[in-house]
Amino acid sequence: MQTILIIIHVLVCLFLIVIVLLQHGKGADMGASFGGSSQTVFGTEGPLPLLNKITTGAAIVFMVTSVLLAYISSNTGNGTVMQEVQTPGQSAPAAIPLPPTDGAPPAPAK
Repeated sequence: MQTILIIIHVLVCLFLIVIVLLQHGKGADMGASFGGSSQTVFGTEGPLPLLNKITTGAAIVFMVTSVLLAYISSNTGNGTVMQEVQTPGQSAPAAIPLPPTDGAPPAPAK
């Protein structure tokens, strides 16, 4: 499920980039509205054209997939990797003889 969400998330992200680049800025219509060709601020398209509705829908899908991916990733990491590692049965390390304090040579290790 996480893989499908990531694929949808990346595709919607790329679609948002393309759809935003296709739109023209709000300042582009202002010159035409004061130039005498149009008397309305919004022009002939109305206040919310189809491209803006598509952008809003894609942004909603992008935000929903972001929240779902964050929720899934926060709930999947409950364990640790070290729980699955089994340590082999090791004996205690051999005691290292301490050097004598009277100046005698140390005893050989067994």
